Amino acid sequence: MNTTTEDIIKLILALAMGAVIGTEREYRTKAAGFRTVILIMVGSTLFTIVSALMGGDRDPARVASNIVTGIGFIGAGAIFKEGSFVKGLTTAAVIWISAAIGMSIGIGHYEFAFIALVIVMAVLLGFTWFQNIIDKSNVNRAYKITLIGNNISKLEELNILIGTFKLKAKCINQAKHSNEMILTYSIQGPEKNHDELIKEFYSNSLIHAFDS
Repeated sequence: MNTTTEDIIKLILALAMGAVIGTEREYRTKAAGFRTVILIMVGSTLFTIVSALMGGDRDPARVASNIVTGIGFIGAGAIFKEGSFVKGLTTAAVIWISAAIGMSIGIGHYEFAFIALVIVMAVLLGFTWFQNIIDKSNVNRAYKITLIGNNISKLEELNILIGTFKLKAKCINQAKHSNEMILTYSIQGPEKNHDELIKEFYSNSLIHAFDS
């Protein structure tokens, strides 16, 4: 097999592997979807091939090493903050490892690329249920609670009430308006405990109004 034919096969293989990962990302409507992941993997494969061709007797890793830097910029663009939560980290990681798989294909280490692909798909598809269990066991929610009266004892009573549901609470903002005390809480704990707390808020006379 001559070099040109082998390099073409590498690009086709990168397209196929990128399509596998990209399909999962597109299904979950992520920022880096089907076409993006394919282009990242094919691009990193092509850069690796070209760097080897340009290198000759010199260091062929010079161009390939810059792929990591370039991918870092693309990955950073996928990360954003929504409220108090940072999102897009998994998408950025997928971009990063897609480039790594492309580089493995580019240097002809197909076994590395295939094993990495299996690991990536196992994490993205097989570990979702496990992550859901972890997430449900430690949910962080923001609550805006309104109490009637500016009595500090009411605040202490509210803290005790939240504590009875085995939730960790932190008051991050406190405001007074007329005869009302408006509190913003960050409350952390199991999802089922949050649900029980909300039911209690609906029936407890201490709580004038709340939003979560």
